[in-house]
Amino acid sequence: MFMLIMQFFWKYLDDLMGKGLSTLVILELLFYISASLIPLALPLAILLSSIMTFGNLAENNELTALKASGLSLYRIMKPLTIVVFIIAFFTFYFANYVIPVANLKWHSLIYDIQNTKISSIITPGVYSNELDGYSIKVDKGTDDAFSGILIHDHTSPEVLKTIRAEKGRIYKSENGKYLFFELNGGYVTEELATQSPSFLPDGQIHPSKNSSRPSRRTSFEQATYKIDLSGFSLNRSQEDLFKDKHEMLNVFQIYHELDSVKKNAKGIQDNFLVSIKSDHAYFESIHYKEIEQDDKNIQTNLDSVPKLIEFNKLSNEERLAAIYHTQSKLRRINQNLTGQADYLKGINMDLDGYWIEFHRKFALTYAIIVLFFLGAPLGAIVKKGGFGAPVVIASLLFMVYFVLISVGDSLASSGVVSPFVGMWFASVVLTPVAFILMRSAANDSPVVDKEAWLKIFKRFKRKNARSLSHK
Repeated sequence: MFMLIMQFFWKYLDDLMGKGLSTLVILELLFYISASLIPLALPLAILLSSIMTFGNLAENNELTALKASGLSLYRIMKPLTIVVFIIAFFTFYFANYVIPVANLKWHSLIYDIQNTKISSIITPGVYSNELDGYSIKVDKGTDDAFSGILIHDHTSPEVLKTIRAEKGRIYKSENGKYLFFELNGGYVTEELATQSPSFLPDGQIHPSKNSSRPSRRTSFEQATYKIDLSGFSLNRSQEDLFKDKHEMLNVFQIYHELDSVKKNAKGIQDNFLVSIKSDHAYFESIHYKEIEQDDKNIQTNLDSVPKLIEFNKLSNEERLAAIYHTQSKLRRINQNLTGQADYLKGINMDLDGYWIEFHRKFALTYAIIVLFFLGAPLGAIVKKGGFGAPVVIASLLFMVYFVLISVGDSLASSGVVSPFVGMWFASVVLTPVAFILMRSAANDSPVVDKEAWLKIFKRFKRKNARSLSHK
């Protein structure tokens, strides 16, 4: 779990650095991330624990003693098998009800953190007015280091303060309430408010109190300028914005969303067909009308049939006009069909996303069982316990499992294979391997036994020959 959390930190390190996030926000994010990473951590834990358990039993000859007393490997594994099935059941419950909520929480929180990135409010060459009372401009720079810094401070109505610096660095305070500029080589100009003129008894302006705007300028080699960020703190967005995402739903909500998406797609497709049909020349030229005749006999007749125009009888100008009109109409129809095809493709990808999450929850539950039946006989075969060989073997097997689920997920997301095949790909590949290892460990036979495989092949060949002879 620690390695998976560190992998998450490496991925979002740029978004978390320099934000002045509080400890509670970081702990909240870690809590939700830990819950969402259980689908990867739990199969590895089951695999490693099963290898270590049966490796210790085999290394201390306890497994041999149990077999010598008449117990088969299947009987020895029965209590642990029941425990693993119970864990798998609770894993499905956790994946169906807890993980969607955790995904919703941490996606919403990381979105809010990303939108409070201080360096994003400063664009080189452009005045930024994101901070109330300040106008900031830099010539160039990235992340938190800039050059050619110009800050106009309008927070005080009586003083207009301007700060210029050759270069500087920007960062937030630990509590996230203040923004600091570490400036190098610059000056500060302060212009005070204009003084009101004073008049003499004869109506003349007092010479010593003439209207003026006093100012002062201060140079510095190194200085730190502080800006209040009370209006630029972490704002928590509404979680409803993320609730319709695939990974935020349980299997029952996914079924409901699938029905909604299918109904909406069918309604839009039907309306599109009606519009295409009504735009066709044949349906434009024919109008049906029901008229009543004699004794309530109802007959459907043509209301009006436009006069047919023969193309050969048209003049050259009329022919060109008819051709241009037809071409433009065909182009419009092709554009509509292309747009509708793209829309249906997007709908199908959206449906695949829902089905991927649906099968992911069941495939995770089954993967725990498969990895147990993969690790237990493997530990009995290698006869090594502790944290040495079992950790290495479990890591290698988990890498294979992770690659398989990643490949299946990518193929299903890209539409190469169906969501069912993509999400069950790893389990389908590992199930025969687990069966072979179980059979080898139970019979105390080598995993790769040429004679046994030849017998199986010959038996399969004879069965095929019999079936062909009957036909």
